[in-house]
Amino acid sequence: MTIEKITMPKLGESVTEGTISTWLVKPGDQVSKYDAIAEVMTDKVNAEIPSSFTGVIKELVVSEGDTVEVGTLICTIETEEAGEKKETDNPSSAAAETESSSTATDDTAMKSRYSPAVMRLAQENDLDLSAIAGTGKGGRITRKDVEAIIASGEKPQKQEQKQTATAETPSPEREQTTEPAQVNQSDAAGKAIPVTGVRKAIANNMVKAATEIPHAWMMVEVDVTDLVAYRNKVKDTFKEKEGYSLTFFSFFVKAIAQALKEFPQLNSSWAGDKIIQHDDVNISIAVAKEQELFVPVIQSADDLSVKGVAKQITNLAKKARTGKLTAADMQGGTFTVNNTGSFGSVQSMGIINYPQAAILQVESIVKRPVIINDMFAARDMVNLCLSLDHRVLDGLICGQFMARVKEILENVSESTMPVY
Repeated sequence: MTIEKITMPKLGESVTEGTISTWLVKPGDQVSKYDAIAEVMTDKVNAEIPSSFTGVIKELVVSEGDTVEVGTLICTIETEEAGEKKETDNPSSAAAETESSSTATDDTAMKSRYSPAVMRLAQENDLDLSAIAGTGKGGRITRKDVEAIIASGEKPQKQEQKQTATAETPSPEREQTTEPAQVNQSDAAGKAIPVTGVRKAIANNMVKAATEIPHAWMMVEVDVTDLVAYRNKVKDTFKEKEGYSLTFFSFFVKAIAQALKEFPQLNSSWAGDKIIQHDDVNISIAVAKEQELFVPVIQSADDLSVKGVAKQITNLAKKARTGKLTAADMQGGTFTVNNTGSFGSVQSMGIINYPQAAILQVESIVKRPVIINDMFAARDMVNLCLSLDHRVLDGLICGQFMARVKEILENVSESTMPVY
C-alpha cells in the first residue's frame, strides 16, 4: 500500500487559495479516481475537487470552512500498488454485519449531503430533494440529477407535512419558556452571520488587493447621447431577431476593449519583479446571483462585435444564475469592467481584481443639462471611474486611455460601432 497526498488545486489563473466548503468523503471511504471528494469555493468559482487516485481515504487534513493556499495538503489516500494484492483475511459474520450496517449508514449520510449548486437549483425550481434518486456515490444527488429532472418537466413538488392525531403538540409551558428566550437573545446580541464560502473568499481577496496594491483613481464624464439614441433605435429589432437584449453595457465593454488594444499598458498584470503585458484582451465582468458574486471572463473581447459581446454577457449571466459557471469561464481575465450603474450608482471606486492592473466602473446614464455652444441642452451623461495599480500605471497613460474611451463612446453610430 502507498499513502498518496491530495493538495488544493489551482482553479483559476489568479486564484491562490480556496475554501473547503464541504467534504464529500470521510476517512475509510473507498473512492475511485476522478470521484468528487470535496467542494471548494474561491473568490471566482465554486467547484468540486476530484480524487487523483483510486483508494481509501486515510485523513482529512483540512477542516470544512478552512481556507488554504493552492498546493496545500488537504487529505491523504491509501492506494494499492501495482501487482500488490490486498490482504483477504476472512472477517467473522458479526464483523461483516457491522461493516454492512456501517456502509448503509454512510450511504444514507452521503445521500442527504447536498452541494450548494444542487440546493440552489432545487430551491429555484421548487423541488423536493428527498424525492429524487441520486446517481452519485452512496446515492448522493448530483447537479446532473437535478438538471435531468428539470429538463424532463416532471418535477417532484415539495410535500406539505401532514399533521396526524398522534403528532405531538407543544405544551403551553414549552411555548412560554422557549419563544421569549429567542426574542431576548436576538434583542441583546443581534444576529451573528458566519463568514464562510464565497463571502469569505471574496473578503480574503479584497483584503489582499487593498493592502498590496497602491490604488489611485480618476474619473471622466462622457456624453453618450448618440449612443443612447442608436441603441434605443435598434434594441427591439435586435431582441426579436437574436432572442436576448442589447444592453448599454455591451457598447461600453466593446469601446473599452478597443481602447485597451491601443493602450496595452492597462491590459497588464503585476508579477512581483516584472509586469506582464497581455496580448489577449479578456474582459472580466461582475455577475451577481443573490448574495454571491462571480467574475467570469469575456475572452478576446476586442475581436467581438457589439452583438458578440452582448451574447457573451447574456450567456455568462445565465450560467451564473443556474450554477453552471466553470473554472474555464473564470480564467484569463486581463482587465475588469464593472457595471455599477445597474444599481443606480453615479460614482464609485472599485478595488482592483488582483493581479490585474486596473478596474473600470461604468456608472448610471443620467440625463442632465449641459452647456453646448453657450446654451443649455439635455444630454445623456455617464461617469467612468478607473482604479489603477500605481506600481504598473501612471496618471499620464491612464488619462490618455480614458480620453480615448470617451472619444469612442461620444462618437458611437451605426457606422463607427455597428451592432453586427
